[in-house]
Amino acid sequence: MQSDTAGRHYPHIALIGGLIFLAALSRLIPHPPNFTPVEAIGLFAGAYLADRRMALLVPLLAMAISDAILGFHSGMAVIYALIAFTVWLGLRMGPHPSALKVAGFGSLSAVIFFVVSNFAVWASGGGVYYTHDLAGLTACYVAAIPFFANSLAGLALYSLMLFGGVELLARRPQLAA
Repeated sequence: MQSDTAGRHYPHIALIGGLIFLAALSRLIPHPPNFTPVEAIGLFAGAYLADRRMALLVPLLAMAISDAILGFHSGMAVIYALIAFTVWLGLRMGPHPSALKVAGFGSLSAVIFFVVSNFAVWASGGGVYYTHDLAGLTACYVAAIPFFANSLAGLALYSLMLFGGVELLARRPQLAA
């Protein structure tokens, strides 16, 4: 992996393709609801891909590929915008983010994703499940708590794998010495 003057890495095209494939596949194979690497890949792409367009393309293309198979839905614009926001947060972490930064920005991403996406479900009518009052909004958020727990767990695991993996690879020559 080469770096630019800001310290951002230029990963091989195989890594970019692999991230897209992993994120798309993770949504297609059986998994707990919302336990996918998409948010972690968004943070990672923002932090490590020198080309900002590519950083945005990686998680959004993965979502588009898997949505083409799973089916498109009315909430896609909000979800894709939240994923783009996660990439933006990754860009704000700077090169070589610390574990604390990854945890903090990841948590911020997950909380904003939870709050905004569930508000959008409620505001759009939420099917026949939620009334358009404070009780309906509260019910919408309460019903989403198990999904939030899965999102946090997936974000933590996949962030550890991605960010930790890069740090291990960066230190590989030091480990051999």
